[in-house]
Amino acid sequence: MDKKEYVELSGVVDSVIFSNEENGYTICEIEEDGTGEPIVLAGTMPYVAEGDCLTARGTWVIHPTYGRQLKVASYDKSLPVERGQILRYLASGAVKGVGPKTAMKIVDKYGEDTFEVIERHPDWLADIPGISRKKAREISASFKEASGARSVMISFRDYLSDSASMKIYKKWGSSAVDRVKENPYILCEQIAGIGFAKADAVAMGFGIAKDSPFRIAGGVVSCLQGAAAKEGHTCLPLAELKARCAEFLGVDAEAVHEVMLNMLLASKLRIAMRDEVKYVYLPAYFAAEKYVASKIFSLLSKCETFELDDVARMIYSLEVKNEITYDDLQREAIADSLKAGVMILTGGPGTGKTTVIKAMISIFRSLGMEIALAAPTGRAAKRMSEATSFEAKTIHRLLCMEYTGEEEGGRFLKDERDRLDEDVFIIDESSMIDILLMEAFLKAVKPGARVIFIGDADQLPPVGAGNVFADMIKSGTIYTVKLKTIFRQEKDSRIVSNAHAINEGRMPDISNTNRDFFFLSRESDEETAKTIASLWRDRLPKSYGADIINDIQVMTPSRKGVCGTEALNRLLQETMNPPSKEKRERRYGETVFREGDRVMQTKNNYAVTWEKDGVEGEGIFNGDIGTIEKIENSENRFIINFDDRVCEYDTANLDELEHAWAITVHKSQGSEYPLVIMPLCSAAPMLRTRNLFYTAVTRARKIVILVGKKTVIGQMVENDAQAVRHTGLCDFLKAEFNKGYDQ
Repeated sequence: MDKKEYVELSGVVDSVIFSNEENGYTICEIEEDGTGEPIVLAGTMPYVAEGDCLTARGTWVIHPTYGRQLKVASYDKSLPVERGQILRYLASGAVKGVGPKTAMKIVDKYGEDTFEVIERHPDWLADIPGISRKKAREISASFKEASGARSVMISFRDYLSDSASMKIYKKWGSSAVDRVKENPYILCEQIAGIGFAKADAVAMGFGIAKDSPFRIAGGVVSCLQGAAAKEGHTCLPLAELKARCAEFLGVDAEAVHEVMLNMLLASKLRIAMRDEVKYVYLPAYFAAEKYVASKIFSLLSKCETFELDDVARMIYSLEVKNEITYDDLQREAIADSLKAGVMILTGGPGTGKTTVIKAMISIFRSLGMEIALAAPTGRAAKRMSEATSFEAKTIHRLLCMEYTGEEEGGRFLKDERDRLDEDVFIIDESSMIDILLMEAFLKAVKPGARVIFIGDADQLPPVGAGNVFADMIKSGTIYTVKLKTIFRQEKDSRIVSNAHAINEGRMPDISNTNRDFFFLSRESDEETAKTIASLWRDRLPKSYGADIINDIQVMTPSRKGVCGTEALNRLLQETMNPPSKEKRERRYGETVFREGDRVMQTKNNYAVTWEKDGVEGEGIFNGDIGTIEKIENSENRFIINFDDRVCEYDTANLDELEHAWAITVHKSQGSEYPLVIMPLCSAAPMLRTRNLFYTAVTRARKIVILVGKKTVIGQMVENDAQAVRHTGLCDFLKAEFNKGYDQ
């Protein structure tokens, strides 16, 4: 915090304007010592009551409705000592079970010793008429609760925010400090929002040794969690994990090895052997891969099958009815969906996947089967609905996601105890599904149902951990059809032909002699960024009309650099949605959010409620893009439209939003946009790959515009390197099938 802005004030609480018991957020007014000036404080200050003596530190802010107030970063609280202040404190309702009349009786009897009696001699309160021994103990417990919260916040003040300390107190009560002193790393295990770094800071403050088994165990878990979140690994080779942990923690690798052995014995880690290499898992990822493999085998072995003659007859009837002729691979895909409980359909753009999906829907409906269509994201589900004229849902909505509180996050109401009723599930954009979501989905699928996974195997892997779609195909255990023919209606699309060229390692046609694929040469990243802004603001509206503005999406390989998302979003906000007297805005850190801004949700938030066409729902998820329709500073909320899901957004959650004029290619997965602009810019080699380029191009429905250096195109086409993901699903699937055949 800037020392020039830092203010310290002391005074007695005159009134509590607002208090949230769950998170401790409080707005109160104090009378400043020396001046008697009324000052409003706002921040995490649990159990503050009238009469409390506060010393608060923070910065001045101007609230649009309530004027100047101190935004509290930290505070100290002491109980009143004078008889009148003690009476005021108790009469305020700060202690449960004590109202004004009872407060008067207690203070009249015990005076300035009142708090000592309540805390240490609660039975003495029973000497007062109207207070039973039970009530006396309840009064003492309520008083100690407030005292305990204060003690916890003081203990962790140098390391954690007051709101984080409040979570700790809510979890363990008055024993919180002792529990954390024994093992500070339980914080990152059991308290949402506290990672290893913060727990480590607490541990160092409490004198925990650098090579403490608690610290090493916490570091092992942190390394595996980081590998899952940042690199998509569900596991790591034992030797690699030991080396990572030793470097991360600054300890000897043998010390790490010894702790890991104890963690394995305690089932806090799991291990699997593949190709004579030991792979180490967190239990959740090990269980997920094992379950997915066993459930897929179960579905394959228990599903009703149809005679080949019946299948051929159904396909022929469909061709006659719809006046269509399927090619051999499409016919094979339709047949496989009737032969097995699980099948995979993959293929690039223009190869007729939607045609096959429609055929499957028609046949299954004719057989009286209940069908569900779903996709990982709202945009993908919407596109699936439009293409098939059949309602599609997000997987989260299909599974009836329910928000269960800040600590627990969300849970699916549909699972193995209450399975989905449908007989057939057709899941699009399956390459986006991570292992934990796949586990949750399959748990809700009833025995004997069919599941058809649709996707493009050449797209980028999912953002979350695992490589489920690719592993299922690689295992060779599931019926898989890859469509290859580009149909007549798609052959004129340069987007489709260039996407296939890129995927096959050939240079795309960038001659600019067509209507849907363009290349604009620029020699520097600065020129590229300026050109993109000019295209969006001037050139494209002039050529295609003003409505094109809402159809454009910039996709870039990187977050950093002149053409990364961070810099481009600042430039494009300034270009497309500059400051205006008619548009309200809200600053959060270095970011200004303004009415009309395009924004993206960056983490799953199960608590946000939304309404769409009169239907209410919960949950806005990582990668969802919306527009800020209204900012209500007086109410501390935004009104945001996420693909027709309109929600009220608490400004306390602004850390979950970022601008989305420009997004990374990774974040574009599952979405499709009428017009995609991609900068060909400086970026790390790992971000200039063929499948990233292919993914970006296939996100465009009508027009692709590449801006930058031609040499970058060649580099991306030639770079077929793909980051290795350590996963075990492929081997678990093979093991399930080998076991099944042996039986």
